[in-house]
Amino acid sequence: MLYRPRRNRKSAAIRAMVEETQVHTRNLIYPLFVIDGKNLQVEVASMPGQYRRSPDLLLKEIEECLKLGITTFDLFPAFPDEKKDKEASLSYNPENFYLQAISRVKKELPEACLMSDVALDPYNSDGHDGLVRGGKILNDETLEVLAKMAVAQAEAGIDIIGPSDMMDGRVEYLRNALDARGFTDVSIMSYTAKYASAFYNPFRDALDSAPREGEGIPTNKKTYQMNPANSREALLEADLDAAEGADFLMVKPALAYLDIIKLLKDNYNLPIAAYNVSGEYAMVKAAAERGWLNGEAIMLETLLSIKRAGADIILTYFAKEFAKLQANR
Repeated sequence: MLYRPRRNRKSAAIRAMVEETQVHTRNLIYPLFVIDGKNLQVEVASMPGQYRRSPDLLLKEIEECLKLGITTFDLFPAFPDEKKDKEASLSYNPENFYLQAISRVKKELPEACLMSDVALDPYNSDGHDGLVRGGKILNDETLEVLAKMAVAQAEAGIDIIGPSDMMDGRVEYLRNALDARGFTDVSIMSYTAKYASAFYNPFRDALDSAPREGEGIPTNKKTYQMNPANSREALLEADLDAAEGADFLMVKPALAYLDIIKLLKDNYNLPIAAYNVSGEYAMVKAAAERGWLNGEAIMLETLLSIKRAGADIILTYFAKEFAKLQANR
């Protein structure tokens, strides 16, 4: 036989030399949940190892992660129901603890790169990413609230805003609002292809951000999040986001949409991000707890598959676990 591919697999040294894809800690963004208060840390029941933290403990967690080589953190706020209203007015109130937490982290740990979430659901009493009227999600009216939110986050010191709402035209609207206030250096990582997925439930548990039951409130987010059956639509969304000024394009979720990650990677010169979402994380942890799978091996294979598909950046709840593993090698 002239060709024996196994020769390039015969030892660890040779396998390492010909390895095509590698995941590095610097490729990862660590999502973290923030709650109001002091010295509070509450584990998310459906996401073992993930916590809602008060700002003081959030600061300690970020400091610890920086030492492991994690540089970028995506912060998500969890507000109690009594703080929410139909207009999501708390989202741009400078007194809200989320904006104050951003300012505190940037002041005490300026080397940390912080990403925010721009959507109404953490603040909206209806549990939707946009304003709800007459059983419908209002697009253009929602953009005005999103712009106020993005500017407030920029004023707090955010480095990257992450519009996850999937309203039409929001990237351009937010870019114009930020530029008009002098925040030309604030980046936009657009949730370009965010699918209406069943993998989000643990995240919604963490933030209590699922659509509420009630008359005139849509029971799901399918009128703005994408149909899982569609791939060409992702190209349309990416065309628009790129033209409107996005700095990064994101696919969410990751594992069930590896083909979409590759599709965007093959067609755009912007960095491609993928969100290894809560349900993907929870499945691995649940199976590992039962001894059905090797959790560490599955984590590594999962992240590798996302990177191999074309993701330059991976948002993952495995970030700290991965970084610790790499640091000990």
